Amino acid sequence: MRELAALEAQHPDLITPDSPTQTVGGAPSAAFAPVEHRVPMMSLDNAMDEGELQAWGERLARLLGAERAATIAYVCELKIDGLAVSLRYEGGRFVQGATRGDGRVGEDVTANLRTISVIPDELVDGPEVVEVRGEVYLPIATFEAIN
Repeated sequence: MRELAALEAQHPDLITPDSPTQTVGGAPSAAFAPVEHRVPMMSLDNAMDEGELQAWGERLARLLGAERAATIAYVCELKIDGLAVSLRYEGGRFVQGATRGDGRVGEDVTANLRTISVIPDELVDGPEVVEVRGEVYLPIATFEAIN
């Protein structure tokens, strides 16, 4: 992806609307009902070394303002590529799960996500409405065991 972005920066006349650098995800599938995200699901930035991580933190601090940025704690982990999903809870109950899709409209995969045992059906003492976003992935060993 970085190599493609660098090539496109050198040759902007070759950028096409369907380039992976110009899209967040893919078009929603017709096999699932569409879900319009209340807040677009954007892709996370990548940091390949400490300098890139530091630069990301500085951009975030400028965006938020120094006072607000000073109140934020960070947790870092290796990026795992999977299926980006949004879990919506209302009144503490899991009511909808959706894929990222194109970032604005995804697919309703609530029934599929309900089969994942680590996704709680209910939250205790949570806010009235909360949306949790993350990645669903299948470890290679599990994939091989299923096959």
